[in-house]
Amino acid sequence: MAVTAEMVKILRQRTGAGMMECKNALVETDADLEKAAQLLREKGAASAEKKAGRIAADGIVTLQISPNSKRAALVEVNCETDFVARDDSFGKFSEDVVQNIIEKEPDNLSVLLESKLGNNEPIEDARKALINRIGENISVRRFEKLSSQDGLVYGYLHGQRIGVIVSIVGGNEELGRDIAMHIAASNPISIDESGISEKVLEDEKKIYISQAQDAGKPKAVIEKIVEGKLKKYLKESTLLGQEFVKDTEVTVEVLLDSSNAKVEKFYRYELGEGLEKRNDDFVEEVLAQAKGIN
Repeated sequence: MAVTAEMVKILRQRTGAGMMECKNALVETDADLEKAAQLLREKGAASAEKKAGRIAADGIVTLQISPNSKRAALVEVNCETDFVARDDSFGKFSEDVVQNIIEKEPDNLSVLLESKLGNNEPIEDARKALINRIGENISVRRFEKLSSQDGLVYGYLHGQRIGVIVSIVGGNEELGRDIAMHIAASNPISIDESGISEKVLEDEKKIYISQAQDAGKPKAVIEKIVEGKLKKYLKESTLLGQEFVKDTEVTVEVLLDSSNAKVEKFYRYELGEGLEKRNDDFVEEVLAQAKGIN
């Protein structure tokens, strides 16, 4: 059977593959659309496997909040270049993934990749098809879910690079957004001191002792120096202890108390975290963006 332009068009719409790839697949399968689509999927899977070893540290951090503000999802989807990160199809794939997390609440990454999108296509198959179409390695790196029974969840996105979801009991929408924005800018380790492990504190203590000894401080003074530095570390590293980025005269704890509000939990993702180092001044950048919105 002869391959027609209409067949190529239909196959492109179904698979998203290039025109010549579709034409060649139809030629190989004697113009059988079903077999051609399957052939393209197999070739796409093979291509995806070849690209799987390539570093993908760029991409998108995105989030979604349920209509009743009771549930939220945060996801990082990686690609190799910022050019692809700005591609509409890559953005659509990322949005579809986070939507799937909200709707189906998968327990882990494996379950997420096996779950099906609205068109009944497994996310893993959609990922491989996108790799074949775009030509870069793409990975769904990580995700978090957050829900609140007694409060509401809020989110903040700083472009496509930093995302925060936070659950708060009490307060209002403005406070929720401000707290999420603060977390994006200030990157606290935990809500309060109880969230910082003993190992982390011990490691910090060793550093302070070593610094004091190297400075030639008397042994009797070192203990007080270390105690003071640990207090400062806890203040700067915990959400409640930090100065509020929009008003450094008050701490986040004071801000929350003034609205009779309490933070239950939060998650913060930064694009490429653990994959590459970034030296951008995110505090200044986030605040500048917030001022432009308000």
